[in-house]
Amino acid sequence: MGIFNNVFGKKSDKPKPEKKVYLNWIALTSLNQLEEIKEQSKTESVLIFKHSTRCGISSMVIKQFEKLFSEEHQHLKVYYLDLLNYRNISDEVGYIFQVMHQSPQLLVINNGVSVYNASHYDITQIDLLRFI
Repeated sequence: MGIFNNVFGKKSDKPKPEKKVYLNWIALTSLNQLEEIKEQSKTESVLIFKHSTRCGISSMVIKQFEKLFSEEHQHLKVYYLDLLNYRNISDEVGYIFQVMHQSPQLLVINNGVSVYNASHYDITQIDLLRFI
């Protein structure tokens, strides 16, 4: 068996250390949550990430966005909006926070209004510390 382990590689008995996750998505699935977001934003910044599951760019951006999060960002409230399943909520987000629809799109809500929004690859350039 030793030769096979050397040729094909031995499966390690040691478990790989899990990467710590600092982003805890909150699913945005109800219009009522928009009022909660406005209320929460009176004491802290709240982020809304609008994502299209059919869009390759959106899939790449969301992965890069997740990598931006480290321990210092772990308390940020980040809502995830699936555009394909909740288009009506996306429309209401645009109306309430006065932003033109984009996909993918990130909105930062503070004191009930959108204080920052970015779309596409601009999302990956955001300095999250600005909003803590």
